[in-house]
Amino acid sequence: MPVHEVAQRGFGDGADAYERARPSYPPEAAEWFVDNLRIAPGARVCDLAAGTGKLTRLLVPTGASLFAIEPVEGMSAHLRAALPSVPVVASMAEQLPLADGSLDAVTVAQAFHWFDADRAFGDLARVLRPRGRVGIIWNIRDRTNHWVNEVWSIMDRVEKRAPWRDHEQWSADALGVRPGFGELHQAGFRHTQRLSPDDVVDRIASVSHVVVLPDDERQRVLDEVRTVLTTHPDTIGRDELDIPYRVDAYWCERLP
Repeated sequence: MPVHEVAQRGFGDGADAYERARPSYPPEAAEWFVDNLRIAPGARVCDLAAGTGKLTRLLVPTGASLFAIEPVEGMSAHLRAALPSVPVVASMAEQLPLADGSLDAVTVAQAFHWFDADRAFGDLARVLRPRGRVGIIWNIRDRTNHWVNEVWSIMDRVEKRAPWRDHEQWSADALGVRPGFGELHQAGFRHTQRLSPDDVVDRIASVSHVVVLPDDERQRVLDEVRTVLTTHPDTIGRDELDIPYRVDAYWCERLP
C-alpha cells in the first residue's frame, strides 16, 4: 500500500521544519524502552517509520545492531545525515522487506497512527523472533498550559480528523489484542521542550496537515500562531517558551 498522501507530502516537504522543531524523548522514556525491549549489544533492532531519527539517535548508544525503515525521502535524508552509520531502508510497515523471525525488537516513534494496524501487526508478527518485542511511543500535546492550548486550538480546525486524534481511543485495542502478541504494557512520562517563538511557529509548520495546505491558507494559520505568541500575556516579549508534552509508551511481546 502507498504512503498516506498527507504523510508523503507533509513529511517530505516539511522535513526541515520537523527536524528543527519536533521534540525528542525524555531520557527516562528512552531507558524504559531500551530495558523493556531488551535492546542491547547483539540484538537486531529496527526503528520503523523512523522519520528524521529522533528516537533512532537514542538507540545508537545501546550497541544493538540497529537499522531504520523510513519511506519518505525528505525525512530519511536527515536521518542519514545525522546517523551515517545506521542503514536506512525505504519501505512500508505493512510490507516489511525482512526475513521471517529476523528481529529481536521493533520500535515505532510518533508514527503508528499512520499504519494499517491489522496489516502492520501481521507483518510484525512475521519478522519478530518468538519473544521478540515491539515498542511504540508518542509525544502527546499537553494542553493544560493556557497559551499552548490557544495555539493548538488553531490546529483543531486545521487537522480535523488527522489519524493521531484517535490515539487515546484506539491505542489499547490496536496494541493489546493483536493475534500472536501477548499482554500490552504501558507507561507514561512527561517532559518539556524549550523553543524560541520562531521555533514554535516551525513546530506548527512541521505538522503534515499544515504543510499540505494551499500557500495562502498555510500562511494564515502560521500568522494566527504568531498573533497568539505576540499577544498572549504568558508569551509576549519572551525569547524562550516551554511546551509541555505527555509521553505515552507501550510494548508487547511476540508469543512463541
